[in-house]
Formats: sequence, C-alpha cells, structure tokens
Amino acid sequence: MPLFAALEAGGTKFVCGVGSGPADLRTAEFPTSLPHETIGRCLEFFLREGGTNLNGLGIGSFGPVDLQRGCITSTPKMGWHDCDIVGPFRAALGIPVVFQTDVNAALTGEARWGAAHGLENCLYLTVGTGIGGAALVSGQLLRGASHPEMGHIRIPRLAEDAGFAGVCPFHADCLEGLASGPAIAARAGRPGESLPADHPLWQLEAQHLALGLASLVCTLSPARCILGGGVLRQLHLLEEVHARLGLLLNGYVPVPELVRPALGARSGVLGALALAGA
Repeated sequence: MPLFAALEAGGTKFVCGVGSGPADLRTAEFPTSLPHETIGRCLEFFLREGGTNLNGLGIGSFGPVDLQRGCITSTPKMGWHDCDIVGPFRAALGIPVVFQTDVNAALTGEARWGAAHGLENCLYLTVGTGIGGAALVSGQLLRGASHPEMGHIRIPRLAEDAGFAGVCPFHADCLEGLASGPAIAARAGRPGESLPADHPLWQLEAQHLALGLASLVCTLSPARCILGGGVLRQLHLLEEVHARLGLLLNGYVPVPELVRPALGARSGVLGALALAGA
C-alpha cells in the first residue's frame, strides 16, 4: 500500500503519522517548542518511518494560517508568528504537501472515516485552548478569501457574566474569548477539568456554546455538528448544549444532531493523512 505522511500541528504538541490509513498508522508526538526544533523532530520521524517511500504529506495546523503561502501568521504562540511551516517539509522530503487548518483536517478525517462520513453538510467545532470551526457545504470544505474563523464570531453577552472581559488577545469577548478552556480557567482560577460536573460554570459554558452554534446552524444549516476538543471531554456538556440550542432555535429550523468525533483524538492526524492522499 502507498505510504503517506501526516502532521497535526498544534499549539501544545505536534502529532506525526506515517501509514496508508487508520489500521496501519504509526504515530509520534512532540511538544511544540521553537519551529526549528519541532519541525526537525518531525522530519526525523518521517525520514525514519517512511524515507523515500512517502508519496505525500498532509498538514493540519493551528493558526491563524495563510493557506496560499503555507505559513502560520498572527499567532501569539512565541516563535511561530509568520512561520513558514510548509517549506521545510517540502524541501527536505521532496514530496507534495497539502496544507490546511487543524480543524479542516479534523473534519476531513471524520468525513473519510468517522462521524461525517456520507454527509454533504456538516459542522465541526473544536473547543479547547482555542475554538475553531470547519464546515462541509454540499460536500466541499467551506473556504473564503481566508479560512473561516468561527471561533471569533460575536455572541450576546450574558448578564450573569457581564463582569468577565474575555481572554481572546484580539477580540476579548468573542466566542473563543468567552468559551475556550482558558476562559473557563480564568473564571474559576483553576483548570476546567478540575471542576465538578455540577459546577455553575458548566451551565455558563453550555449557554455560550449554544449561542455560538445557533448562529452557525442558522448560517450553514448542517445536518450534524461534531463537537471536539478538550472542553468537550466533559461528558455531561454535549447534552446540555443540545438542549439549550433547541431552546434558542425555538422550532424555526431543525436542531441538528450533536455528536463527538468518531475518531476521537485521532481526527486531526487521520485527516492530515487523508489530505495527503490516503
């Protein structure tokens, strides 16, 4: 079987993979340090595991990114601002490189092997350190002059949360600024994963996510919404978001099915593999 390389480039870690599909994918993880260190470790893995047998590389990257230039642009991640991420891999491996956002890659993986398989219209929202979104519209990834920044849409401010400024360094109280993992931690004074399921902040989180989803559902009309990322590891949260989304839509349009990624933590790296041609 042809071998392909995959890279899920995250702000915390890089996940590399080599294989022909989910069954034989071999992976390795490296912490995201400075670009030359992180990219160098990934290259060592690709050369060791695939060498000259690799037929292509797919990269799904944290952003913001410039998909035409193959670079990460205005990220606050130290050392990665205006970083050419595609060039070093293309030069060292001598193979075609397909570059996408991390969430576009995750949705590609779910469309190929997971929860979006067979769907023409689907939304993927990841809620973790940041919030990112991707959509299939008539079977195609939604694109524009740049990539859609669904995590930075504006949502109504809740009276009970009016004193919280938001954590987004660009927009303060956009969806990401109010509902990302760091936003939860900023309110609680500790990581969200340490909060009990009955903590009132989870009700606030569910309402913020439902507000964001209501705008996206009315705009994109997805048949299914896939919600991933570290915050959604709270098993009670999905059901609560779904109930609140139903109240917000109020029967005007159907409430889409809300599900978790069928590929779990491998959505991104498998999506990158699919982008590469697997």
